[in-house]
Amino acid sequence: MAGSSGEQALDFRSLLGIRDEAARAWALNEHLSTRSYVQGHALSQADVDLFRQLSAPPADVRLFHVARWFRHIEALLGGARDTGQPCGPQASKGRRVQPQWSPPAGTPPCKLRLYNSLTRSKDVFIPQDGKKVSWYCCGPTVYDASHMGHARSYISFDILRRVLRDYFKFDVFYCMNITDIDDKIIRRARQNHLVERYLEKRPQAPQVLADVHAALKLFSVKLNETVDPDKRQMLERMQHAVTLATEPLESALKAQLPEEKVQGCVQALLEEAKDLLSEWLDSMFGSEVTDNSIFSQLPKFWEGEFHKDMEALNVLPPDVLTRVSEYVPEIIGFVRRIVENGYGYVSNGSVYFDTVKFASSEKHSYGKLVPEAVGDQKALQEGEGDLSVSADRLSEKRSANDFALWKASKPGEPSWPCPWGKGRPGWHIECSAMASAVLGASMDIHGGGFDLRFPHHDNELAQSEAHFDSDCWVRYFLHTGHLTIAGCKMSKSLKNFITIKDALKKHSARQLRLAFLLHSWKDTLDYSSNTMESALQYEKFLNEFFLNVKDLLRAPVDVTGQFEKWEEEEAALSHSFCDRKAAVHAALCDNVDTRTAMEEMRALVTQSNLYMGTRKAARRRPNRGLLQSIAQYLTYMLKVFGAIEEDSALGFPVGGPGSSLDLEATVLPYLHVLSEFREGVRRIAREQKVPEILQLCDALRDEVLPELGVRLEDHEGLPTVVKLLDRATLLKEKEDKQRLEEEKRRRREEAARKKQEQEAAKLAKMKTPPSEMFLSESDKYSKFDENGLPTHDAEGKELSRGQAKKLRKLFEAQEKLHREYLQTLQSGGAQ
Repeated sequence: MAGSSGEQALDFRSLLGIRDEAARAWALNEHLSTRSYVQGHALSQADVDLFRQLSAPPADVRLFHVARWFRHIEALLGGARDTGQPCGPQASKGRRVQPQWSPPAGTPPCKLRLYNSLTRSKDVFIPQDGKKVSWYCCGPTVYDASHMGHARSYISFDILRRVLRDYFKFDVFYCMNITDIDDKIIRRARQNHLVERYLEKRPQAPQVLADVHAALKLFSVKLNETVDPDKRQMLERMQHAVTLATEPLESALKAQLPEEKVQGCVQALLEEAKDLLSEWLDSMFGSEVTDNSIFSQLPKFWEGEFHKDMEALNVLPPDVLTRVSEYVPEIIGFVRRIVENGYGYVSNGSVYFDTVKFASSEKHSYGKLVPEAVGDQKALQEGEGDLSVSADRLSEKRSANDFALWKASKPGEPSWPCPWGKGRPGWHIECSAMASAVLGASMDIHGGGFDLRFPHHDNELAQSEAHFDSDCWVRYFLHTGHLTIAGCKMSKSLKNFITIKDALKKHSARQLRLAFLLHSWKDTLDYSSNTMESALQYEKFLNEFFLNVKDLLRAPVDVTGQFEKWEEEEAALSHSFCDRKAAVHAALCDNVDTRTAMEEMRALVTQSNLYMGTRKAARRRPNRGLLQSIAQYLTYMLKVFGAIEEDSALGFPVGGPGSSLDLEATVLPYLHVLSEFREGVRRIAREQKVPEILQLCDALRDEVLPELGVRLEDHEGLPTVVKLLDRATLLKEKEDKQRLEEEKRRRREEAARKKQEQEAAKLAKMKTPPSEMFLSESDKYSKFDENGLPTHDAEGKELSRGQAKKLRKLFEAQEKLHREYLQTLQSGGAQ
C-alpha cells in the first residue's frame, strides 16, 4: 500500500478546504485513484471526517471510487453518520460489516377452526394442554348389525382424527364406548332367549299354530296403535306374510298329511313368524328372565361384528374402549356425587336428574346444544328407552323434563346392587361416567351423530357439569351429519336398510371413504348411486395419474438424468402445485373441509395431466422429479385421509392386503420385458405386412392380460405403457368398452335403417306424377284443373289466390322430383 497512515490522513485533510461538494468529490476521486486504496486500508478518524462532508454518494458514474468508499464508511458507521457520533471500533479498523437485515412481512398462519355445536359456529381449535387432544366419541348400541348410518359417523370421525393427528400433528387420545346395557338390548336378548327356549321344547304342530294365532292377535293391537304410515305399512306386510304362512300348516293338519310334510310347514311358519312369536313370548314370560349373563351374550356378539366392520372400513381402533357393563361401579359413584351436589333425587328406587334445579343455578345452563328442544316430550321419552316410559315410571319424576340417572330394575331386566336398591344405569349417565373416568373433568372434543344432540348430549353435559360443579365438561362438540338413502331416511320400514357388510359387497372401503371425503362431515350425506359413481370416477381419475407417473419413473435413467432442466411449463406447474397445496391447507383449516381439499387435489391432477399431454404431443418426456413430488404429495394426503390403507410409496396399492409392494416390484420387470418383446413383434409384423400377428398382439393386450390385471396402452411413436391394476377393475372396463361399442353399432344400424326408409319414401314420392299428387286428397279438394291442380276445396268453395299459389309451388317441386326420377329410369339407376 503506498504511503503511511499519517500521509493519507494529511492528504485527506488538505481536501477539506474545497467548499463546493461536487468539486470536492472530483478531487477526492482523483486522490483515491492515485493512492490505489483497497478494501484492507485502515481508516483514520480524519478519513471518516472527510467523507462526512458529503451528504450523499455522487450520482456521476465516473466517481465510482468516492461512491464505493462512501457506502463502505456509511455501512461501518450505521446510523452514526447523520448524528455526528464517533465511528465504532469496526469502522476504525476498516472492516466491512453486514448491512442491517429486515425480516419479510409474511402472511399470518392459517388457524384450524372446527364447527362447534356449543356455539353453532367455527371456533379456533385450542387444546387445553399444548398439542394434546382428549377426545371422546359415542360408540354404538350393539344389538344388531352395523349399518351405513354407523359408517357415516365412524368414517367421518376417523377422517377428522387422522387429519388432526397426521396433518396438524396433534397428540390425539381417542376414547370410545360400547353401550352393552340398554332397553333395546334387554328386550332383544330376552326375546332371543325365550324363542330359543321355545324351540328347544319342540312344540307339536297344533301348538305352534295356536301360539302363532295368539301372537297375531297381540300384533294386531300393536298395529292399531301405530301412527307412522311407513312403519304401519311395514307391520301390515309382516302380518300378511305370517297369516299366509299359517295356511299351509292348517291345510296339512286338516288333510292329515305325513309327519315329514307337516314338519316342513311348521319350520316355514316358525321362520316367518319369528319376530311376532318373540314379542308374544316376551309379553308372556319376559319377567321370568333374571340371569344377567343372558343379557351379555347378544351385545358381545354384535360388538365383535362391529369391530370387524370398522376394520374392514379401515377405521382406526380407539386408544381406549369402554363398555357400560365394566363401568357400573364408576357409574354408581358418579350418580352418588350428583345427588350429593343437590342435582339428583331418589324416587321409588330410581334416581332422576333435577333439570329445574340445575337450570335455575347461576353457573349452569340446561340445553346448551339445542335449547329450543327443551320440553320435547317425544324426544325425551325416546331417550329414556321403551322399557322406561310406563305411566308409573313417568309419575316418579318431579318434572316431565327430568331424566333417569339410575333405573330400578323390573322383573326380566339385568340388575346390580347399589345404595338405592337393585337397578341398572340410565342411558345418558353411561357416557358421562366412562368419559370422565378416562379423560377427567374436562375434555377437548366430544363427538357423536347429529341426532344425539338432544336429549342425549344435552343431558350428558348437564349431569357431568352437575357432578364436577363446573360449566366446561366439553370444549368442542362435533356432530356428524345425517345419512339418507337416495333422498330418504334409512329405515327397515322403507326397505332401504343397508348394513355395512352389504355396502362392502358393492363397493370397496376406499370408495366409500372417498364418497364421504367428497362431502362435508357435518352435513347430510345422501348414499345413492350418483354419490358412489362420483367416488368411483374420482378414484379412477387419481389412479390413472398415479399409474402414468409410476410408468414414467420406471423408465431407466442415469443418476444425473433424473435431474432435468426446468422450462416455462415446469415453472408454471410448480407454481400451481404450491398454490394448490396452500389451498388444501386452507380448506383443512376451515373445519377440515375435505370436499374443497379433494377438489383442489383433483385440479392439481388435471393440470399435471395437461402438462404430461403437452409433453407427449411434443414427443418429449415430462419432468419426472416434479411429477414424482406431486404424486407423493397426493399419496401423503390420501394416507392422511385414510384412503390409502397400506404403506404404499406412490398411489393406490395393487392386490390384496400386504401384497401390493411385492406384487409391483416383482411382476412389473417381467411385464416390461413382455411389452418390449411385443412391441418388437408388432414392428416386424407391420414391416412384413402380417396382419395375423398384429391381431394376436391386440388379443394379448385386450383379452389375455386384462384377465391377469394388466393393462397395456399403445401410443404412436412412444413406448407402450404398462399398468398394473385390479383384475375386477380391468374386466369392468372391458365390459363397459364392449357395451359402448355395441351401443355405437346399434346407433349406426338405426341410422342406416332410417336413411334407407327416408330414401325409400323419397323414391316413392318421386314416382308420383305431379298431375296425380293432389287427386287422392278428396277430403280436401273437390275440383281440379286439366293439370291436376286443385281449384275448389272439399265444400266446393273456390280456393283463394294465396292457396292456389302455395299449391302451385308444391306442384312445381314435385314436377322437378318426377323429372329426376324419369331421368334415373332412362339411365337404368332405379327400380
